Amino acid sequence: MQILDGKAVAAKVLAAVKAGVADLVGRTGVTPTLAVILVGDFAPSKIYVRNKKKAAAEVGIASRDFLYPEGCSRETLLETIAAINRDPAVHGILLQLPLPAGLDEDEAVTAIAPEKDADGLHPMNLGRLLAGAPVMVPCTPAGCLEILDHYGVELKGAEAVVVGRSRLVGKPLAQLLLARHATVTMCHTRTRDLAAHCRRADVLCVAAGRAGVITGDMIKEGAVIIDVGINRLDSGKLVGDVDFASASQKARAITPVPGGVGPTTVAMLMRNTLLAAQRQTTPPLPAGGPENPLPPGDPENPLPTGERAG
Repeated sequence: MQILDGKAVAAKVLAAVKAGVADLVGRTGVTPTLAVILVGDFAPSKIYVRNKKKAAAEVGIASRDFLYPEGCSRETLLETIAAINRDPAVHGILLQLPLPAGLDEDEAVTAIAPEKDADGLHPMNLGRLLAGAPVMVPCTPAGCLEILDHYGVELKGAEAVVVGRSRLVGKPLAQLLLARHATVTMCHTRTRDLAAHCRRADVLCVAAGRAGVITGDMIKEGAVIIDVGINRLDSGKLVGDVDFASASQKARAITPVPGGVGPTTVAMLMRNTLLAAQRQTTPPLPAGGPENPLPPGDPENPLPTGERAG
């Protein structure tokens, strides 16, 4: 059984991003800049923001923090987003989710300028992904695909099952897998006979938000498991949505928690910020897709390409 090491994958992505940042700075004098908006005192969000700031510093991306207390008003949040949208020195915006109760996440995400949407969650960017012409791919699904590509997992014709239907992970991940010609089944915690669906999966991606919802008896022998979940038990231990002990007895390969998808999510945010900066400081791109820090045709290039027909 192989451990799919997200830290190693992220390190490779970040090295490419660092080279891309240096190239952009050298050619244009422009430093890619990411604005991070954090509302409230949610501990996991603060940890994520800290990790993202560290990664940005490592690759040469500048970061600006906009930190607000739990009682931040709708008006303040929207005014902040509007001001950052207008600032040409900022190329990417990350609105850390979830927002505290009383703030409308849909409204806030939609207020972000699509070209600065580093998380890839604006309706326009999600729509382009659905249309098969992605510009800004959501970070966690992109990270999942990067892991699969790094370890040479064949997706064409594979039975892929995605457990979880959020716009943050499940829905965009299903579209990315479809773009790679996998046969995709989407499930969730209310799916009837979830185990039967999971047992068919050559590639099983789980983002249900429940610790241990997938156990070894629900997994096909030799499957590849991408565990997106991160849950803290009463003991303080971090675990995924997949029961690692039993799943590892059946799976051919599996991501650990922590150290799996999480690091690649941060790396993809850095890549998206660089892509946004490239688009905003260079001439308009020709039809056919977004610029990429990796050379066209590079086998490590994660952007969906090629056939679109069913």
